[in-house]
Amino acid sequence: MNKPNIIFYFSDQQRADTCGCYGQKLAITPNVDKLAEEGVRFDKAFTAQPVCGPCRALFQTGLYPTETGCFRNNIALPLDVKTVANYMQEAGYENAYVGKWHLASQGNLEEQPAIDYQHSAVPLERRGGYNGYWRVSDVLEFTSNGYGGYVFDEHMHKVEFEGYRADCITDFALDFLQKRQSEKPFFLTVSHIEPHHQNDSKHYQGPLGSRQRFKNFEVPGDLAPFEGDYLDEYPDYLGACERVDYNLGRILEVLKKQGIYENTVIIYSSDHGSHFRTRNRDSHLEGFDDYKRTCHDSALHVPLVIRGGAYHGGKVVDDLVSTACLPKTILSIAGIDIGSAMFGENLLDVVEGTDDTRVNEVFAQISESRVGRCIRTPFFTYAVCAPHKDGGKYIDSDEYVDDFLYDLKKDPYQIINLVDESTYTKQKKELREHLLQWIANVEHKHPRILS
Repeated sequence: MNKPNIIFYFSDQQRADTCGCYGQKLAITPNVDKLAEEGVRFDKAFTAQPVCGPCRALFQTGLYPTETGCFRNNIALPLDVKTVANYMQEAGYENAYVGKWHLASQGNLEEQPAIDYQHSAVPLERRGGYNGYWRVSDVLEFTSNGYGGYVFDEHMHKVEFEGYRADCITDFALDFLQKRQSEKPFFLTVSHIEPHHQNDSKHYQGPLGSRQRFKNFEVPGDLAPFEGDYLDEYPDYLGACERVDYNLGRILEVLKKQGIYENTVIIYSSDHGSHFRTRNRDSHLEGFDDYKRTCHDSALHVPLVIRGGAYHGGKVVDDLVSTACLPKTILSIAGIDIGSAMFGENLLDVVEGTDDTRVNEVFAQISESRVGRCIRTPFFTYAVCAPHKDGGKYIDSDEYVDDFLYDLKKDPYQIINLVDESTYTKQKKELREHLLQWIANVEHKHPRILS
């Protein structure tokens, strides 16, 4: 049997509720919705690190940021770590990557990095094993805006583009599909930056006309009680999400024309969500362009749809899952068994319900805004932080204090912090024990949580 082709198509800073299959009422994601109808939708998928660089390091290695050292932005992927691309090449796959990388430059947070590829070509040794087709910028928001810019190819030549950025990045993906070695299965990653806000303009950039097209949006319940910039920014944000979906449709159309749609597994997700500056009022990043970096669902809850192969039938998985599991899942789809070399689980096991002992909760590491850790269960969110440590400088802590506790049955939008409520002492004790066990398993540390 031929090995399946695999496409990992992901956006940047996209909330799950922007998608129709997750409840969005406006026509934003017809192509993702169609994949969900044919494949599997993970209703409660959460990122393990809501910052661009750390999450991408996890996507490439299957290792938590505390293991690779990539716990914040501006930390390069270690040269000696084995990546998904390395495994896929060994298994006979042709690898390709287009879009945003964010794993090559090295330096202090928000300063000019000592090793700087933010505006220049990423050399081969810093591409994480992707030694084939490559149309990439290390920090795409620095070499382009929503309507044009440049990336670099595998020969380190600048490739300029003009037009809406998500369209142009997809053009590169389609170029690969036309040029690929047809006798080999392929693993293609399409890493869009949309709908991430554009750093130099400090706002979201949807296609022209988005503010009018999507002005009648419904404010999400977790944003409405707070001040933020969602009233101004959400129409463009939705416009960017709609364009990412439109371009997914362009890829699906080519797969069908080439007769390989049924032998291609498509994975759609995002690195993290966006809280639109409604959270983190108590962090040292006050006034910073902070849209993520928090334990709240607004930043952690992301879309995750897989279609193809064993992922079929329009199934909906209600169990909580972490996108930390995507690397192991991708390799499993390719028939590669890596055992315990990566953390996480094969998501097909969750779909098929093969593990009766599975713990239905997820763990996340929070950096930059704080040194934080959290767990999300079906009924609670519980988070701790190290109050006197800068989240841009420290990877972990020996001591934490309670930060947040939400009762999701009573407060699904995480509005009322119950962390100091005596009536929740028992629940907090149990959640604390679970969190400490996660830290021990993932980080091999045994910190204290002070009362």
